[in-house]
Amino acid sequence: MPLSIAFIGTGVMGASMAGHLQAAGHALHVHNRTRAKARGLVAAGATWHDSAGAAAGQADIVITMLGFPADVEQSYVGPGGIVASARPGALLIDMTTSSPVLARRIAAAASARGLMALDAPVSGGDAGAREALLVIMVGGDAAAFDRAKPIFGLLGKTIALLGPAGAGQHCKMANQIAVAVGMVAWVEALSYARKAGLDPDRVQATISGGAAGSWALTNLAPRALAGNYAPGFYVKHILKDMRIALDAAAEMKLELPGLACAKKLYDAVAAGGWEECGTQALYRLYLTM
Repeated sequence: MPLSIAFIGTGVMGASMAGHLQAAGHALHVHNRTRAKARGLVAAGATWHDSAGAAAGQADIVITMLGFPADVEQSYVGPGGIVASARPGALLIDMTTSSPVLARRIAAAASARGLMALDAPVSGGDAGAREALLVIMVGGDAAAFDRAKPIFGLLGKTIALLGPAGAGQHCKMANQIAVAVGMVAWVEALSYARKAGLDPDRVQATISGGAAGSWALTNLAPRALAGNYAPGFYVKHILKDMRIALDAAAEMKLELPGLACAKKLYDAVAAGGWEECGTQALYRLYLTM
């Protein structure tokens, strides 16, 4: 049955995700900080709103796909935000990679108003969003998860409820730790190959099918080798995720030296002026070494 869905955040990934919901026949209410990024959805029939709260007030389900925890906090619990403006009984789904602590706070605020809330960050980047192959990691109540599953099925392939509010964000932190440290691995491997006088393209094609293989080596390394640093996932966002993960690890008294090393390298990428590039810009840093 068609639903009324508010989609807040129509950037690199959000626009594709919202488009899948629209193509499935759901009525979309959209808001984005930069209106131009929602132009295609509006042209296809979505209704534009000037604020997240205004869009939420028209919807059965509210989905957010934002950049930073501060954006999430403002959108949900700021004045006139989603929690205050949503319809009674609405389901709120934050698909931003954000803080587990904030996810629990939003869930509590939603519950106090008789709303359902899930934290459901995703992995798969721009390609996963375009092809509806995202991995969706969910925290929240089972009843809310069951209600959301038909929507998640339009966006992703692997969908899992990991536990109560905040569990989805913790799972995403585990994912991002593996991603960030793995980026260092393939960048150093291909930098070594280049310095040894080998053709990095041929090395990438050779080792990506063996034990060294990874999604990033297969999908991001060719972009980097071609000098394509366009964002599928921004440097500024992987830095944000690493900060969240390191803060959470410190609270648990867990040391993550590999992640700390990756963050130091990405700090150097950002300092080089490449914060708006895709994460494969780490290879660009090694070209200067």
